[in-house]
Amino acid sequence: MAETHRYVVVEGVIGVGKTTLVEHLSRALSARMVFEEFEQNPFLASFYQDKEAFAFSTQVFFLMSRFRQQETLAQGELFAKTTLSDYLFDKDRLFALLTLRADELSLYERLFDVLKVQVPRPDLILYLKADLDIVLSRIATRGRSYEADMDPGYIRALGEAYDAYFQGYQGCPVVTTDTSRIDLRTDQQALARLEELIRTGGTRAPELGP
Repeated sequence: MAETHRYVVVEGVIGVGKTTLVEHLSRALSARMVFEEFEQNPFLASFYQDKEAFAFSTQVFFLMSRFRQQETLAQGELFAKTTLSDYLFDKDRLFALLTLRADELSLYERLFDVLKVQVPRPDLILYLKADLDIVLSRIATRGRSYEADMDPGYIRALGEAYDAYFQGYQGCPVVTTDTSRIDLRTDQQALARLEELIRTGGTRAPELGP
C-alpha cells in the first residue's frame, strides 16, 4: 500500500463542487486547506462584464496571487500533513489561452514560465466535471453577483479546455469524477471512497454514484 497523498488538488470549472469537496475532505482527513483568492481580485467583476478590456489585468492578478500562495506552501512544511487545494497553479494558463489576445498572451507566458518552476507539484489531482446545465444551475444557486450574467459559452469552452488538458497531463495521477449525478454535499459513500483514495495513496478512480 502506498503512503498517503500529502498534496492533493481538486480541480474543475466554476461551480462544479471544488470548495464543497475540499472542505469535506479537510474535515475527514484533518488536512489544511488552500483556496484561491478570487474574491480579492479587483478586476473580476469587470472582466465578466467586458472580457476583452479586463482579461489581462484579471489574469495577471490571479497569476501573482496564486504564485504567492504556492510560494508559501513551498517554503513551509508542505508535507507535514495533508494539504488540499481547490486549484492547480498550471490551470492559470488555461484561462489565459481563452481570454488573452496574442500580444498579451506572449507577455503573460514569459511571466508564467518563470513562476511555474518554483511551485510545488501535487501528488494527486481530483478532477471534477459536470454537465453544462448542472454547472450553470449551481452557479445561479450560489448567488454571487459578479457571476449573474456569466456566458454559458465561456463555461463550455473552459470545460473543454480542462478535459483536453487533463487527458494528457503527466505531472501526477489524475482521478476524474463526474458530479452531474453525485451530490458531494450529501453522498457519503462517494465521499468515503475519495477519502480512502487519499489515505491509501491510490491512483485509480473509485466507483462512485448509482
